[in-house]
Amino acid sequence: MSDYEYDLFVIGAGSGGVRAARLAAQLGKRVAIAEEYRVGGTCVIRGCVPKKLLVYGSRYGAELEDAKAYGWSYEDLQFDWPTLIHNVQREVDRLNGVYTRTLENAGVERFLMRATVEGPHSVRLADRDAPITAEYILVATGSAPSFPSLPGAEHFISSNECFQLTALPESIVILGAGYIGMEFCSIFAGLGVPVTVIYRGDQILRGFDDDLRDQVAESLRDRGVDLRMDTNITSIEKDGQSYRVALTDGDILHTSAVMAATGRAPNTKGLGLEAAGVDLGDNGRVIVDAYSKTCADSIYAVGDVTDRANLTPVAIREGTAFVETVFEGAPKAMDYSFIPTAVFTEPEIGTVGLSERDARKTHEIHIYKTTFRPMRATLSGRGEKVFMKLVVDADSDRVLGLHMVGPDAAEIAQMAAIPLKLGATKADFDSTMALHPSLAEEFVTLRQRWEPPTPIKGSDAAA
Repeated sequence: MSDYEYDLFVIGAGSGGVRAARLAAQLGKRVAIAEEYRVGGTCVIRGCVPKKLLVYGSRYGAELEDAKAYGWSYEDLQFDWPTLIHNVQREVDRLNGVYTRTLENAGVERFLMRATVEGPHSVRLADRDAPITAEYILVATGSAPSFPSLPGAEHFISSNECFQLTALPESIVILGAGYIGMEFCSIFAGLGVPVTVIYRGDQILRGFDDDLRDQVAESLRDRGVDLRMDTNITSIEKDGQSYRVALTDGDILHTSAVMAATGRAPNTKGLGLEAAGVDLGDNGRVIVDAYSKTCADSIYAVGDVTDRANLTPVAIREGTAFVETVFEGAPKAMDYSFIPTAVFTEPEIGTVGLSERDARKTHEIHIYKTTFRPMRATLSGRGEKVFMKLVVDADSDRVLGLHMVGPDAAEIAQMAAIPLKLGATKADFDSTMALHPSLAEEFVTLRQRWEPPTPIKGSDAAA
């Protein structure tokens, strides 16, 4: 029997922490977990799950409008925000219970309070004087929204508060054009709220393939979203029941809500990790090796708190790999290649593998892409476009990246991740039978290679 009270103490009951705690307990280990908010973490409580439900809710208006062309008729169509947000919160409550019972059934002891690290093998709970000892400590505290420093920053709401709104804002200004900002932009626009997006860069969704960024930006503008690039907010002032938002270009906006979607920071402040000898990065992230171990041999970290690939399935896989490494004697290093990613904008993005820009840094590549009108828009007349793209290594013919904008893009990208992970070539795609009529068939019927325009040289350039 170990001299420690627990074999494993987990701080943070999000997806990664819960997975690690459950698996270790099922191996017969003495496991405890501490969570100061609710079991389930960001994804379940105030992230991907409730956000995806809001996405579904925001899409029904356009779908019902399109249904007229398919013979459906209706009267007095209305939308009620309190009904939607109540039902979303009810589902969050249900999932919180599911996660709690998962830990309970596995025999994990639960502490619903803040815990901090006091040393390589000790943790202190908020309601106790004496520390708790553990052979291993796993930090899985996730991340939290970060806010810019500017006059009036206290008036910002974050994605967290969006799930608590009792009424829809009459209008909203969103600062930031990453995936969180763009998803909430699409949600509010779909529910009829005028949306203005402010971003200091030249295009939305930095880090994604440039063609995807351009396609989504064009589609959002077509839906009435005011995308303002190359500008920033300088101040926010309360103005009666609304807000006065000043921009760097001198413009003044008046809006009923201002949201900051300017990124998230790892939750390590006041956690005590530095005193325990754990190194942190510039943004507070926990620095770990390929096996999620910190520079303290008994302390590990998984999920967003490490700021590696900040996605729920990644945190779950990291938690699993941690248990295999530490408690099963089978060291498992994480592989972060070919992670499928979705952005639930309208239209939706699904992507896996390298963008064209990143691929050109290390490969000679061929590009295959197409834009077309989806069949469902032919009767409704909606000006909707689907975009698809393959990035292919010119030497090996291996498909390095697959990118899509359009309906069900996330579902298609998930399945496409399998052949890309296995090293499928463009010839493999070409030899696969198409499923007709479907959107996904375009990925196996793409034949025409795209060539970039030839630069104009000499005297013709001046003309």
